[in-house]
Amino acid sequence: MAIMSGFALINALPAEISEVVIDPNLCIVLSHILESVRMIGVSLRNVNFSTERVGSTNLFGDSQLDVDVKTDEIVFANLRKSGLVHVASSEEQPTEIYCGGNGYSVAFDPLDGSSIVDANFTVGSIFGVWLGSGFKGRTGSEQSSSLIALYGPRVSIALALNSSSNHKNQKLCAELTMMPDNWVVTRKILSIRTNGKTFAPGNLRATFDNPDYRALVSYWIDSRFTLRYTGGLVPDVYHILIKGEGVLSNASSPGAKAKLRLLYECAPIALVIEAAGGRSCVCSSEAAEEVQPVSILDVVISDLDKRIGVCYGSADEVQRFIAFMFRPK
Repeated sequence: MAIMSGFALINALPAEISEVVIDPNLCIVLSHILESVRMIGVSLRNVNFSTERVGSTNLFGDSQLDVDVKTDEIVFANLRKSGLVHVASSEEQPTEIYCGGNGYSVAFDPLDGSSIVDANFTVGSIFGVWLGSGFKGRTGSEQSSSLIALYGPRVSIALALNSSSNHKNQKLCAELTMMPDNWVVTRKILSIRTNGKTFAPGNLRATFDNPDYRALVSYWIDSRFTLRYTGGLVPDVYHILIKGEGVLSNASSPGAKAKLRLLYECAPIALVIEAAGGRSCVCSSEAAEEVQPVSILDVVISDLDKRIGVCYGSADEVQRFIAFMFRPK
């Protein structure tokens, strides 16, 4: 498909962000990602994509929609234009694809929530940026940057910079918002409090045969937590970032296995959450699988299709998740 022209990429990343980034090449890669987000956001609003199935499946066996395929094309085209991406990989093309450049590798979900886009629900995109070439054997903690983009009443981004990639030597998280001709920083610091009273329980079918998850969900209900769940991963994570509190979970069971992929969704989101002062934790992709309750950033990407259970959010609430989900049997 033809790539729409946009504003000059040299101006895509706001100065407040670019001036703290150590490597100017990372700014260029992020600018091309921002251009991808702008194009997807404009195209969604102009109904340039169909939500019909195109008759194909990705390598994971997931049916593809026209909107999946075209948003994927937009991102790959912009990454190639940067001249600084060696390989990229997406949920729609889950292999390491050579992009003609050198310097960085980018993994992404071009449109997370495409199953609800036909109902005009808020959806998003997810990106993780690693220095060097390839993903296997690496961890989310090695990301230079990650971001989630939200296509709602406004198009906005939560952008994280790892401590190794910025002059302040600490994880940073800020919000950028799309304006007609540029991006502006609308929140210089996104910060998550240690406790919260909202919850977003994903994969509730797992409560049928995962008693620990059922007990945790019952605790949230009995404690009168406020439900904030859209069915879209990006908007539910974004709600925690903007409200500054809450917890999101997506556990599994023998009959309702985990669907979230470490490379394309979980690791990039974990950097965003932890850069905002929150916490992340992995849990088993099946109820009987043995895992340790470590940060998602410490989980090794052993396979591009690796799937995990997750918890994100306020530190105290993630600790509560651990207490319920990892209690001695």
